[in-house]
Amino acid sequence: MTEGNHCCAAGQDGAELTQQQQLPLILETVPKDVGKNWRTIVSHRLKKHCLCTPNKAKSKILNFLPILKWLPHYQLREWLLGDLMSGLIVGILLVPQSIAYSLLASQDPIYGLYTSYFSSIIYALLGTSRHISVGIFGVLCLLVGQVVDRELALAGYLTESNSSTVLLPGQGNSSVGGGCDRSCYAITVGATVTFTAGVYQVLMGLFHVGFVSVYLSDSLLSGFATGASLTILTSQLKYLLGLKIPKPHGWFTLFKTWYSLLTNLGNTNICDLVTSLACLLILIPTKELNDRFKAKLKAPVPFELFVVIIATLASHFGQFNTEYGSDVAGVIPTGFLPPQLPLWSLIPSVAVDAFSIAIVGFAITVSLSEMFAKKHGYTVDANQELYAIGFCNILPSFFRCFTTSAALTKTLVKESTGCQTQMSGLVTAFVLLLVLLVIAPLFFSLQKCVLAVIIVVNLRGALRKFTDLPHMWRVDRVDTSIWLITMATSALINTELGLLIGVLVSAFCVLGRTQQVQVLELGRAATREHYEDLSSYCGLRTHPGVAVYRYEAPIYYANQSLFKKSLYKCVGLDPVAEKPWRLKFKKKSKQLEEASGVSNMVSEEEDACNEDKAEAPVNVILQNNEKPSRSLGSIVIDCSAILFLDTAGVNALKEVHKDFSKLGVSVVLAHCNTSVLDTLKRGGYCPDKKAADGGERKIFFTITDAVCYVQSLSAPSRDC
Repeated sequence: MTEGNHCCAAGQDGAELTQQQQLPLILETVPKDVGKNWRTIVSHRLKKHCLCTPNKAKSKILNFLPILKWLPHYQLREWLLGDLMSGLIVGILLVPQSIAYSLLASQDPIYGLYTSYFSSIIYALLGTSRHISVGIFGVLCLLVGQVVDRELALAGYLTESNSSTVLLPGQGNSSVGGGCDRSCYAITVGATVTFTAGVYQVLMGLFHVGFVSVYLSDSLLSGFATGASLTILTSQLKYLLGLKIPKPHGWFTLFKTWYSLLTNLGNTNICDLVTSLACLLILIPTKELNDRFKAKLKAPVPFELFVVIIATLASHFGQFNTEYGSDVAGVIPTGFLPPQLPLWSLIPSVAVDAFSIAIVGFAITVSLSEMFAKKHGYTVDANQELYAIGFCNILPSFFRCFTTSAALTKTLVKESTGCQTQMSGLVTAFVLLLVLLVIAPLFFSLQKCVLAVIIVVNLRGALRKFTDLPHMWRVDRVDTSIWLITMATSALINTELGLLIGVLVSAFCVLGRTQQVQVLELGRAATREHYEDLSSYCGLRTHPGVAVYRYEAPIYYANQSLFKKSLYKCVGLDPVAEKPWRLKFKKKSKQLEEASGVSNMVSEEEDACNEDKAEAPVNVILQNNEKPSRSLGSIVIDCSAILFLDTAGVNALKEVHKDFSKLGVSVVLAHCNTSVLDTLKRGGYCPDKKAADGGERKIFFTITDAVCYVQSLSAPSRDC
């Protein structure tokens, strides 16, 4: 082939390439459910979900009991030592903590041991996380304790003094039994709340609503936990001081508790105060040492257990209970009590409280399990976690247990001591079983102030969040505001209300962010067909007579009017206000011309030109008589950041198109996703025939195609 032929071929290829570049991108949508009617679709889905086959039944069983998946593949040599070590350490730590946190739930110490024992076994069978430790958690104990105290007061039981306080004269509780004392009724209420919360969680699992956990942000949960920690800290001060004051009920319990503490400060038990100070001076430094050297220690030193043993011996031989009036744990029986049904008549009274407890327990469990799963490279099933934590509440409730969830502190200990699977949970349960069968009565002389000290010391992590506030504020002010509001409401007003307020504030913050979005004018990069915000980047260019805008939020009923206002403001032209002003201006000009006699000298061509000028849009608010910045003939709206539209959003785009078309400005859309395209089609934005407002509404796949199209439109009015 000669050189001339080469040049000719190259010229033809270049012409074809130029022609292809000028053609807009056209894509054909994939038809959905072609040839299928609704009966076929429903039948297919029913067969998929309801047909039972051996493989499907096996899969369902394995998914419901995850232990059947990993136990046959258990690597004995690699995993056993780590599971034994972590299970033993966590079991030792759980003994004093289970007894201590029973105070928060207003229960006797034995019930805390029951709760930790049963939950460890059940989660090992049903849970999908390999590392989390399920058992007593301080925030849930506080929530349960508030319900128990309220129901005890309503039933007429004396508020404090000791666990065997009987009913006031003439106020028997026939629903539980004539011989049921305060301790018996307290655990009955706690078990009923736990049963109801477990039912809620299992129902959530059945309806596959595990996704709700994503709506409880980390800042919300952290603020709620910190606020609850302040309430827990305040509630334990009376045990540290040895005061016998009633627990307040309702809202503003923090202020009520502080008022009672200050008014009864003169009745402080010196023995309890000295013991509390001594335990604090031992536990705080030793816990800090554990945290500082946790990387070097194979396992954390169980200082809590050492303090409990020493304090119990000192109290027993020093006779602190009889000589100084110090409040002690009392009789802790061995073995297990026979199962007992929940108090059915009490469920309507605690149903609302149980729902908030169920949400908190599930959210904490799922967030911790996902955090550790991501860290170690495996996945967890949120719906199966709902089943697991639900049955950790339902089944133990028949054995006088109260609500459980995953606990961060014990999970961290479990992970750091070599945990590989939930076999460590079974080891923990075995340790607790030994305590329940043999060792429990030895804690008879343990002072309650020591248990309160253990609770207070374990609140350090939550209270340290206050030191992170400056950093949180610098990172994200909205999340910090959610944290502060949730924390303050939970601590100062009411714990359950704090969770509700936190959820509402989070939702309003998300909605508020869509209300703050402004329309941005885009410019084209010099070297390629890419458009970005003119105010954010240098060197961008605009097209003569064409303006490109982007809206980075969904357009729906709550912000559709704000979208239009922001667009008109960014364009610099409000077509709704401009049209009547132009008519008025034209009428006034005509009257002035007739009065001066100038109109007779105007040619027909000039009249036509002036008429076109009156209709020709410019990028300026004419009412203010400002100088036009540039002529505007077309608007391209980049919809790439618009996630979805509703009916109000489609109508807003229709109104924008209609209002600007009356001024001679064409409006086209670009970069719409398939969801937005479907909504526009269903909403009638893309009619088959010519639109009623006189122009066809165009939608393009790229901004470049949209700009090329509007530039190709004939605009004789611009030549006048």
